[in-house]
Amino acid sequence: MQKKLLVLASLIICFVVYPQKKKKLSKNKALIQASVENHKEDLIKISDEIWSSAELAFEEYKSSKLLADYAEKNGFNVERGVAGMPTAFVASYGSGKPVISVLGEFDALPGISQKAQPTKEPFAEGAGGHGCGHNLFGAGSLGAAIAIKELIEQGRLKGTVKFFGTPSEEKFFGKIWMVKEGLWNDVDINISWHPSAKTEADVQSSLALVDFKVEFFGQAAHAAGDPWNGRSASDALELYTAGINYYREHVKPTVRMHYHIQDGGQVVNVVPDYSKLWVRVRDTKREGMMPVYERVMKMAEGAAIMANVDYKISLISGIYEVLVNRAGGEIMQQNLELLGPLNYTDEETAFGKKIQEVTGKKQVGMDGTIKPLEATKENPGGGSTDVGDVSWNVPNINLRVTTAPKDTPWHSWAVVACGGMSIGHKGMVYASKAMAMTMTDLFENPKLIAKVKDEYNERKGDAVYKAIVPDGPPPIPARK
Repeated sequence: MQKKLLVLASLIICFVVYPQKKKKLSKNKALIQASVENHKEDLIKISDEIWSSAELAFEEYKSSKLLADYAEKNGFNVERGVAGMPTAFVASYGSGKPVISVLGEFDALPGISQKAQPTKEPFAEGAGGHGCGHNLFGAGSLGAAIAIKELIEQGRLKGTVKFFGTPSEEKFFGKIWMVKEGLWNDVDINISWHPSAKTEADVQSSLALVDFKVEFFGQAAHAAGDPWNGRSASDALELYTAGINYYREHVKPTVRMHYHIQDGGQVVNVVPDYSKLWVRVRDTKREGMMPVYERVMKMAEGAAIMANVDYKISLISGIYEVLVNRAGGEIMQQNLELLGPLNYTDEETAFGKKIQEVTGKKQVGMDGTIKPLEATKENPGGGSTDVGDVSWNVPNINLRVTTAPKDTPWHSWAVVACGGMSIGHKGMVYASKAMAMTMTDLFENPKLIAKVKDEYNERKGDAVYKAIVPDGPPPIPARK
């Protein structure tokens, strides 16, 4: 027994005192890193221009052009205005199989404009801001695609790389129309990433979601002189939202319901003849979301009957939860560990701590460590993304990279601030390298592609994807 303990102690000492050497970069991965570093300043410049433009859903004309033009400049064949969306595009390079794609987003959120500083102050009063880091998302993904393109061009890899410029993730979910157009039909595996407060191979799902508009139509009248002649669309709206709020007690904990009143009447002395609200229902699985969606739609009829008004329901769009791929996550994890953690300067740490102070969080700065590969949770919670629709049509590997301080409120000015300075830039460059290195593994090893596809087919089973969008083209607003 004593002998066994001595052997065990010796092994522990060897591991602690003589740690295993960090795995060496392959030639191709060294070239990937060199490529991203070579394009780094251009990628940062593009990201910053998208950040300062802060264009909203389906209005990302400048942002889309910046990315598409740079792809074209670097030898990609660019098809613009795909799937009926002026700001959607596909940049391709190479020929034959495998075909590996990477996603890029670039739309901003309304009303959260912010300067690149750790105290709240708008960059442009009332304007949008990149509170989800999509300025980094698009540029970082393009950097990964360019690095792979250069290896194909040099004859070191064989196949095709595609960069998908995908608009309107925050509102109408542009990827749904791109999926309907069949743009991923020839793709073997898709890669995606998202700015975050931590760095990890993302093997968690998201929430399925459906958006719809409810309108009520009544009869106007004088609110004091003859209100009995009026039929209030505003009453119907209030009755409807009350129904939704009472229903909250009777849904599963995984369900989320939101609404935004867009028109509740214009003046106080008129019985309103029109009202409108935007309603959103979510759940961790599409099959759990649909019955709630159907029930909430029925409530509109009840509210209309009680207020003696007419009503109309219009589907806006809906998205699937992400179909997780752990085999792909394992490949990504290996490359994160190969890259190692993100490190920050004293100035960056101070910037992050100031944001945490202002937003009432513990002042710990950024977390650039590499998280271990987590178990996939059955009901992960969190937000929603149209990457889910892509993941039900092609195997998807997802990544999160630190671009903001720990516990930063997302979709807020604090994330906007980091996305316009070196904390965000550092995460973006890291994401480019991690994605391109993972893509390199796939191009080099057909068995890895087969493993990822096998898991995708097993998880999807016999489910048939059906896009949740109304008939007709995407709802593109008139160009300003």
